[in-house]
Amino acid sequence: MADDLRLIGYARVSTDEQSLDLQTEALRSAGCHMIFTDQISGATRSRQGLDNALRQLRAGDKIVVWRLDRLGRSLLHLVEILNMFNEKQVKFCSLCEHIDTGSSGGRLVFHIMAALAEFERGLISERTRAGMAVARSHGKQMGRRPSMSQEQCDAALLLCWQGHSLVSIARRFNTSEATLRRSLKKLEAYKKSGVATLRELRLVPQAVCIALALVSMERLAPSLWC
Repeated sequence: MADDLRLIGYARVSTDEQSLDLQTEALRSAGCHMIFTDQISGATRSRQGLDNALRQLRAGDKIVVWRLDRLGRSLLHLVEILNMFNEKQVKFCSLCEHIDTGSSGGRLVFHIMAALAEFERGLISERTRAGMAVARSHGKQMGRRPSMSQEQCDAALLLCWQGHSLVSIARRFNTSEATLRRSLKKLEAYKKSGVATLRELRLVPQAVCIALALVSMERLAPSLWC
């Protein structure tokens, strides 16, 4: 082993009830100069011990773990971290699986894992697209649900003409006045035509009624606006 090769160990347990002793003892036996630990769930994004270990790494170092799942939450996450090691010219070793990227066999295993991770990523993407297609075929709306439907906007327009305030209309549709205004955002399109902006309309409810009427006219008879 070269004198300048530093072995940096990392250990993690999922809960406070589990002991780190087994992992840390194995890492010491492997010759690790420094050992960093975390006692949190693998699903937790932030891991202070791992962050500290990564800050210590320099080109030529080797990071050692007891088992692969101590480092990554999933195959995709593990390959993401190993790619980062590769970019930093840092080697990686997992004791239980006998994987060492400093050897040709270890590098082969890493490339196989990377290929499997890419395959998994592709499957996830395909399943997502297929699920969305099925949902659309059953008439389900994808993406964010609109604050107000077109029918509700039409009803809001009628209520405006009948003299109801925006506050009372918003209350009737169980929404806020701000949401009502956002749902009718087409009003902004009339700014260049001399119609008041939404900010100005806040003080002039009658102008809102007129602008809403213009929006409905454009929707019902678009040829009039050509």
